[in-house]
Amino acid sequence: MAKRVVTFGEIMLRLSPPDHLRFVQADTFEVVYGGGEANVAVSLANYGLDAAYVTKLPDNPIGDAAINELRRYGVDTRFIARGGDRVGIYYYEKGASVRPSKVVYDRAYSSIAEAKPGDIDWRGAFEGAEWFHFTGITPALGDNVAELTEEACKVAKEMGLTVSCDLNYRKKLWSTEKAGKVMGKLMEYVDIIVANEEDAEKVFGIKAADTDVTTGELDMAGYKYVAKELMERFNLEIVTITLRESLSASDNNWSAMLYDGNEYLFSKKYELHIVDRVGGGDSFGAGLIYSLISGHSSRDALEFAVAASALKHTIIGDANHVSVDEVETLKGGDASGRVQR
Repeated sequence: MAKRVVTFGEIMLRLSPPDHLRFVQADTFEVVYGGGEANVAVSLANYGLDAAYVTKLPDNPIGDAAINELRRYGVDTRFIARGGDRVGIYYYEKGASVRPSKVVYDRAYSSIAEAKPGDIDWRGAFEGAEWFHFTGITPALGDNVAELTEEACKVAKEMGLTVSCDLNYRKKLWSTEKAGKVMGKLMEYVDIIVANEEDAEKVFGIKAADTDVTTGELDMAGYKYVAKELMERFNLEIVTITLRESLSASDNNWSAMLYDGNEYLFSKKYELHIVDRVGGGDSFGAGLIYSLISGHSSRDALEFAVAASALKHTIIGDANHVSVDEVETLKGGDASGRVQR
């Protein structure tokens, strides 16, 4: 029987001008559904796990469309609550070269943003599950959603699940002070954390020395310090940090590190020409969860997660539509991109 993982968060309607058009140029938008934890669930279903996604969506055709998008990839949607008035929207303008991508949110008063403790059957959702995953985006939606997230974490721990969290700090949703307070409380339930160059600093005030994300300068000793501080402060089992060197909006170097309390592991580095970078961190988290729940070593889990997220940068949309075999091929060193016949 496939191992069961449950994720919880907000799925949104993404509207994007085609190609690399700017918002002001667009007379049509391409439609995609996605969101941090939903993207993780889709990846895990692609890898053959029993992946369930939990949220709250309006009981209308747009809510139905979001659920159908998840179902088409094999995600269990049985425990999605229905109610409220709307699905959140975000507009995504794809950058190129020296012009950065831009995101405009229209998510206020979405169904999940107005959800509260008691709205979701957590014990039903967690039955038979081994793992629960959420991100820092979800509790940032409001105090009520933070309380709902804590409710989920409490039940998950009572039922013996491993809990993972991607910090995913979003400055448009809350302040660093509020994020630190809320996430600090939730971290007592978390076993494994995913962060990027900025998350640990913005949320918990832990900064990697001699690092500037805007210039792409990364100091590995600084990241060892960040990982150790996070692990010791919150009694974590594993800390992972994704390392993005932004050469431009179109070209990045991509790698990651993992600290398991015994050793600091750094992955191989991928030189990426980006098709769509949204969901890169989510695809890393999904690869990590898949590998660890499958019993792989820390080294193998790190390399699988980085290879999976490298592939995501080549795929349009929020989710990572790749198989285990495709990730293993890249992980094994075949980055030629030759046609497979």
